Amino acid sequence: MTKLSVPVAAVLVLGAVIYYGIHSRTAAASRLIASTDAAAVTIVDVTHPNPDAPAAELILPGNTEAFTSAPIFARTSGYLTRWYVDIGARVTQGQLLAELETPELDQQLRQARADLATVESMHTLAEITATRSQTLLATHSVSTQERDNAVHGQAASLSTVESHRANVARLEQLQSFGRIRAPFAGVITARNTDVGALVDAGASARQGLFRLGAIDRLRVYVPVPEQRSRAAATGLSVDLTLDEFPGRRFPGKVARNAGAIDTAAHTLLVEVDVDNPGAVLLPGAYVQVHFPLHSTSRSVTVPANALLFRAEGLRVGVVRDGRVKLVAIVIGHDYGNTLEVVSGLDANDAVVLDPPDSLADGAVVDVRPAAAGVSR
Repeated sequence: MTKLSVPVAAVLVLGAVIYYGIHSRTAAASRLIASTDAAAVTIVDVTHPNPDAPAAELILPGNTEAFTSAPIFARTSGYLTRWYVDIGARVTQGQLLAELETPELDQQLRQARADLATVESMHTLAEITATRSQTLLATHSVSTQERDNAVHGQAASLSTVESHRANVARLEQLQSFGRIRAPFAGVITARNTDVGALVDAGASARQGLFRLGAIDRLRVYVPVPEQRSRAAATGLSVDLTLDEFPGRRFPGKVARNAGAIDTAAHTLLVEVDVDNPGAVLLPGAYVQVHFPLHSTSRSVTVPANALLFRAEGLRVGVVRDGRVKLVAIVIGHDYGNTLEVVSGLDANDAVVLDPPDSLADGAVVDVRPAAAGVSR
């Protein structure tokens, strides 16, 4: 028995060693598989969309212009003898701006008046002759032909007088244009002449003597992108901001639009009118026009670092039951760090932040507890 017990004990020990070795190898393999599976699960941070989207507005550049602006030309030619206003002067309608000396025109007017006096004398003589002929015809002292000649000569002389009177009136009106007046109330924004300058009549001159602008009200022309053209409806109240007035907004209103899209730039030209009673705003100033955007859909906002750019379009990863669902979204407005999503998400979704490019639909993920619901 003693001799048989030794081999049996050795077999038992050897079996135990083999069993332990196999068991330990199997346990190690199981642990390796478990740790590999655990390492394959992506750990993500998530956030919930914000249901309170900020008030959206479209900001576009523009330049202010005087509501009415016109160059002031001389209606007659002459030499500038005096000017009464300079740049920056506020003038009223009809105010005298400058005076011209018109020697040639003055001479023409004197000659026209002398010619008028001559034909008026001739007309007076024709009237006397016609009256005398009528009287003499009753006594048959003159023939009917002579009487008719006298009467028609009187009518012809009257027409000549009227013609010369019209010529005198024309020259007098031209002479009055030597006193240049403001056609409307406003501010002198340019003076392009000086005393002694020879002034040519009409708009064929190189430039006007003055430029006058009405700035109590200003126009702002804004090219609005075609896709946002409906946001610039006539009558819409807008705000203007300028760099020289930080934090201050000037109210305006959309007065009209071109009614057609510019085929080259694909923009709609919009005019915004701004009241400027204190002349705070100056014509030609660069401004930014703020058009409010009123969204009728229920939208949410998500951080910009939640987007996935895929060939099929924009996607965001949403964690549902421990797996990722890649959801298609529609962007409304870009606020910079955040984006308005008008379709595809609601406030209860857990959106993945900083998703890796390799993130696939249906991938198993773990949400990092310390960062859950916190956007980075």
